[in-house]
Amino acid sequence: MFDKILIANRGEIALRVIRACREMGIQSVAVHSTADSDAMHVRMADESVCIGPPSSTQSYLSIPAIISACEITGAQAIHPGYGFLSENANFVQIVQDHDLTFIGPTADHIRTMGDKITAKDTMKALGVPCVPGSDGGVASLEEAEKIGKDIGYPVIIKATAGGGGKGMKVAQTAKDMKSAFQTARAEGKSNFGNDEVYIEKYLTTPRHIEIQVFGDGKGRAVHLGERDCSLQRRHQKVFEEAPGPSITAEERARIGKVCADAVAKINYIGAGTIEFLYENGEFYFIEMNTRLQVEHPVTEAIFGVDLVREQIRVAEGLPMSFGQDDLTINGHAIEVRINAEKLPNFSPCPGKITQFHAPGGLGVRMDSALYDGYSIPPYYDSLIGKLIVHGRDRPEALARLARALGELIVDGVDTTVPLFHALLQEPAVLSGDYNIHWLEHWLDENLQA
Repeated sequence: MFDKILIANRGEIALRVIRACREMGIQSVAVHSTADSDAMHVRMADESVCIGPPSSTQSYLSIPAIISACEITGAQAIHPGYGFLSENANFVQIVQDHDLTFIGPTADHIRTMGDKITAKDTMKALGVPCVPGSDGGVASLEEAEKIGKDIGYPVIIKATAGGGGKGMKVAQTAKDMKSAFQTARAEGKSNFGNDEVYIEKYLTTPRHIEIQVFGDGKGRAVHLGERDCSLQRRHQKVFEEAPGPSITAEERARIGKVCADAVAKINYIGAGTIEFLYENGEFYFIEMNTRLQVEHPVTEAIFGVDLVREQIRVAEGLPMSFGQDDLTINGHAIEVRINAEKLPNFSPCPGKITQFHAPGGLGVRMDSALYDGYSIPPYYDSLIGKLIVHGRDRPEALARLARALGELIVDGVDTTVPLFHALLQEPAVLSGDYNIHWLEHWLDENLQA
């Protein structure tokens, strides 16, 4: 059993890991920048170490500083949370080279799934359905135009090393290909240092469905159903729910088994998410996230499991505490991501919290690092909280979400809470009848300046 774990992250996810450690009787170490010296994760951890100035490149992304913090405190393992170094294969290798345990997948699995083309090829070989498209990187405009003609327009050009919506451009017709191809390559180069792109069929009205998987690294794996993350703005999720309102029990069992079998075959260890576009009853693989997801609490709610605790267990070499037959869906859960942003332009809104009150009651969970008097720094992501609700069914979860949003108080900064109040008045949201483009269209019509 680990005696001490260092959390290489900040904010609500750092608190999430600290809480799991405390329940398991494990000491926790928080790392922080000078801008986060009064952050809640620093206050709650058993120990804390300052690892650099406000810039994330000099603090939370500084591998030498994090390794040094482990050596200073005697931490035996590192939990990366999500973001920052959580999917950095080089970091994982360095952690292992220093006789420390990385609580997550192997460097090889992170490297494989971090390259979109390699990931797609790997999943295809493992029997996971994929979107029609190029067999690999596309080097020239002429080749891109030929692929577009072969698979039919519209198509989407994606940077191989892309993420977060960067390096992705849609060509609706053949005449759009040149501009889309060149722009995607340029964005890939500027954001990721790699201008390689690939091409896929662009599905017009898909939903974003992701399957939560978990493996023990020894050839045993399970799936924990799906999450529907179709309400997105600029490829960033804002509203997630489980189970998906459009997925049948038969479809869940089918695609879940495909995903669990795939990760079992490669001896995957820990939590992972296989993401799909879903249209007309078919699933099309788009990527795998080799880490804990922001939206993991909705899965925890409907299955009654602690995914962070399970991550720690399997990293220690212990067997998973549940098998596939132990996992039964109970009710419905929804998460909304609350950002410190000013509507209608979603511009970041850092500042001092003058009053904070978290909602409570049956089936309500608030994951946040806010407190009265806390100053949100301007250097990091604008996510300040996740409100998660759980009910016996979807209508009850929606009603509980509306009630909880009404109780939530965040004064001193602008937030995206008004967006969710408005969305809960929309028939499409209440019925679950939406796709990945719905929110963008709704924002254009209702909320944009």
